[in-house]
Amino acid sequence: MDRASGRRSGRGQYLVLYNFLSALLWFSILGRVVMLVPLVGTSHVYGGVGHFAKWTQTLALLEIGHSLLGLVRSPLSTTMLQVSSRLMLVWGIVDRFPDLAQSPAYSSMLLAWSITEVIRYAYFVMVLRGGVPDFLAWLRYVAFLPVFRALTWMYNTFYVLYPLGISSEMWLVYKAIKPAGLVRAEYQWLLRTILLAYVPGSYILYTHMMAQRRKIMRGKKRLQD
Repeated sequence: MDRASGRRSGRGQYLVLYNFLSALLWFSILGRVVMLVPLVGTSHVYGGVGHFAKWTQTLALLEIGHSLLGLVRSPLSTTMLQVSSRLMLVWGIVDRFPDLAQSPAYSSMLLAWSITEVIRYAYFVMVLRGGVPDFLAWLRYVAFLPVFRALTWMYNTFYVLYPLGISSEMWLVYKAIKPAGLVRAEYQWLLRTILLAYVPGSYILYTHMMAQRRKIMRGKKRLQD
């Protein structure tokens, strides 16, 4: 194996490990949220999963490095926008004002995030492994059509999960404005600016995801032809 092949192999193994670990962590968060909400209510979700979710989301800082170093094709701008906005929520708002996490918006935010990330990371593992899982092999479609179906479903869930996640995030930012003013006036104005920035920011992410969905749908159509 030459050096170039070795580097590609090492990169692939690292990305498989990273995506598998991330899917596992987010699946754990999803399971905890689904279990805690009916048992103890949304007001106690933070106590059961808050710190774990905070550090799991912080792990996504690596994705900025992945994009910057060219390990993945994800645009650096959209990666930074998504990662930074989430870090602002888990560190700058919920960690700073934990009482806000008693709101149902915190639980719905984690629910939207975790479902999205489990699907996304699991799909990336499947693609990086070079094929589809054994349990999909029996399907009567051509080899990679199940992959495109899985990815199409992933992007279709975006129609539901994205509005749920964004509205939950905006509510938490809005509710943090008043207590932030008791800390520093500049902090309060920063959160007001961030809340306004959600309008163009959410549009950028939304159009990016829709462009990805159209690309996948075109690929799926070519496989079916």
